[in-house]
Amino acid sequence: MKHLLIGACALVSLVANASTEENPAEALLHQMGQATEQLDYELSYILVRKNSIEPLRFRHALVDGESFGHIAYLAGPPREVIRRGDEVSYFEPGIDPFTIASNQMVAPLPAIMHSDIDHLSTMYDFVPLGRAREAGLACDVVRVSPKDGARYSYVLWIDQNTKLLTRADLLDRDGDPIEQYRALSLVISPQIGDVMKQMSGIELPPVVQVPKQRDAGLGWQVTSLPDGFSPIYSNRHRLMITERPVESQMFSDGLFSFSVYLSEADDLSVREQLVRKGRRTLHSHVSGNAEITVVGDIPPATAKKVAESVRMTAPQAAEGTPTP
Repeated sequence: MKHLLIGACALVSLVANASTEENPAEALLHQMGQATEQLDYELSYILVRKNSIEPLRFRHALVDGESFGHIAYLAGPPREVIRRGDEVSYFEPGIDPFTIASNQMVAPLPAIMHSDIDHLSTMYDFVPLGRAREAGLACDVVRVSPKDGARYSYVLWIDQNTKLLTRADLLDRDGDPIEQYRALSLVISPQIGDVMKQMSGIELPPVVQVPKQRDAGLGWQVTSLPDGFSPIYSNRHRLMITERPVESQMFSDGLFSFSVYLSEADDLSVREQLVRKGRRTLHSHVSGNAEITVVGDIPPATAKKVAESVRMTAPQAAEGTPTP
């Protein structure tokens, strides 16, 4: 009896340890996220797409406890993105510079660098793939694979020393690369913090005051979403040129996002259309008197399934809402 009790206690202990022990690949992604937000560093990298290679430089530092970031586009017209804490300023050719209240930069950096890894672990598997070299650095390689196969995946190269991301390959469902983020050089230095601190004294464009709007109560819903995707915004508006009314909802899983648009079909509506450019898919089709369009960073098959799952919610249907 004593031996049985000891055995049972040992089994319970093993189960408890297994349940609390973190996947080594997941632990590495947590370390990557911490390094991304806490270190003072400069990354020179290229963004490789099917028909283009774009060189960029990203600097990051903590200045008086706040996260400062700076992205410079190194080819073509001058373009910059500057983050100071919870404000991000954009400098683009052809438009007036502006600042928005946000702690996330809309820029060509892999979203996985700033994602909630605990949240992603419910939808993605983190698989260690061994070791390799990138930008002259010894790296651990991790694959981030969707559990349901309904979205894209990543293969990540993470510097063994600093835990910073040095390469990210975005792959389609067949495992073919869609785009690549590849570091050319990585510098860790307190001098970068000194350079970034100078930005605290630069006069940037004032924060754009966007009127707060409540999410619109739409008369339709998407009935088939990949696991983990949830609505984060809904809206009604009119297209600027045609004044055509459009309703929209945006969905995200914390790594990828897409939007669904619904408008009344007209003579210019295409019965069915599928366009994919890099990571971005556009699927549009006509159902009833409604034109439904899905645009976002999801595979074509997923976009098609989402579009075909749009259904009216009759009790909430607004007057004049197209019927899919």
